[in-house]
Amino acid sequence: MNLRDYQQECINKINHIDKGNYLIQMATGLGKTVTFANIQRKGRVLLLSHREELVNQPRKYYDCTFGIEQGKNHSTNEEVVSASVQSIVRRLNNFSPNDFDMIICDEAHHAAANTYKKIFQYFKPRLLLGFTATPNRADGVRLNDVFSEIIFKRDLRWGIKNGYLSDIFCRRVDIGYDLSKVHTRMGDYAPGELEEAMSDTSDAIAEAYRKYAKGATLIFAVSVKHAHDIANKIGGAVAVTGDTPNRAEIIKDFSERKIPCLVNCMVFTEGTDIPLVETVIIARPTQSDSLYAQMVGRGLRLHPDKDKLTLIDCVGITGKANLCTAPSLFGIDMSQVPKNQRNKIQGDLFDLSDKVTLAMDTPESWIRNTEIIDLWAQEQQYNLHSINFFKMPDGSLTLSLPNEIITIPCPDPLGNVDGEPMQEVIDDLYAELQRDYKSSRAIWDTNEIKKWGSDPATDKQKNIITRNFSDFDCTELTKFQASQILNRIFSQQRRA
Repeated sequence: MNLRDYQQECINKINHIDKGNYLIQMATGLGKTVTFANIQRKGRVLLLSHREELVNQPRKYYDCTFGIEQGKNHSTNEEVVSASVQSIVRRLNNFSPNDFDMIICDEAHHAAANTYKKIFQYFKPRLLLGFTATPNRADGVRLNDVFSEIIFKRDLRWGIKNGYLSDIFCRRVDIGYDLSKVHTRMGDYAPGELEEAMSDTSDAIAEAYRKYAKGATLIFAVSVKHAHDIANKIGGAVAVTGDTPNRAEIIKDFSERKIPCLVNCMVFTEGTDIPLVETVIIARPTQSDSLYAQMVGRGLRLHPDKDKLTLIDCVGITGKANLCTAPSLFGIDMSQVPKNQRNKIQGDLFDLSDKVTLAMDTPESWIRNTEIIDLWAQEQQYNLHSINFFKMPDGSLTLSLPNEIITIPCPDPLGNVDGEPMQEVIDDLYAELQRDYKSSRAIWDTNEIKKWGSDPATDKQKNIITRNFSDFDCTELTKFQASQILNRIFSQQRRA
């Protein structure tokens, strides 16, 4: 098998490391399965997958005996065993702790879950390797209690800029569904409830296709019925489900433009090679970064007939749910963007970060940020020492001081910033503030601010805010809220 330079670089690094637990970040479309299948084996290998449909995918990359631990399938001492986490965690007694020299954990961002930890605590491999395509997320679960070091990183941004993946033009189309009453199960929307919520959307999805799709189009639906309903509304479209025969022939006709549109239900999320996809329509809402990236990933392959991928997010009302959209591909948080600004977040993928930052740079978002960062700190168990941080959409933290702005970058999946634990970075900054910025404590210490912050905003504060934002209602502002707005105004002026 001919490997790309970066794949061989990753393999060489793994082949020469000492025993331990390591994390590898590789974007969807860059071939992480091919990469880990070519790692030198010094004994038996266990592959762990979070989603059951991925268990069989690596088989074609191995030239040795290959067993399955999933449902009715049981391994029989094969050299490589691919297992669903849900199955093998109930079958640990069928194995010896020393059965595997290497464990490879796909979608490793799930590895902090108790089911994974039970498996990791049972087996005693020489190497535990986690592969993930998920970008850094400051609100994600830290993996530092599972993996000790990130030893290789090639993300989506790198893949596009270096010519391995297609660039993306992103479009948002609200097709009117409402997920606010759909429950979350196992980290994503409950399938039955999701299908019901999307039941009347096929006409709107077909209209989005007719208006915005370019060339060979792949649509992701929520269910078999949903896929057929959408296909029936689009001339020449074909629905592809788990029961569809002759899939290879259908994909060939699609790639030769004999079929203009394929509508599928969880069939093409991973591992299917479709030579030409010019448009991907996400009509399957998800909270899973990895599933979203895998759906988009079907259109990231380069092709002579394709300038860039057109990505159409069919979005709707989500309540408090964390719906993945195009900015999620770069780990950008949309929760702080006011609803009336979200339709502006479309265009070339590399421009979305600036657009999100601009859209959330409003007084309403600045006021909400205090609540958002407090909740984030509680979830991540960080002690912020009452530092008056502002959380940016890329996960970084900024602090506005009288003559400077201090920024802490988004921590990596291990909870580190430039190799140092995030908590230690915050602690160091707090010590610096106490030592060198005592005179500015009323600006950077929220405890000090709250002593006077509950009083109504002063006329002077309101006048400055109104001069900058004539449409913003200052009537009910407190001094603390006004100070948050003024800090952002002054920091913007200093940057300008």
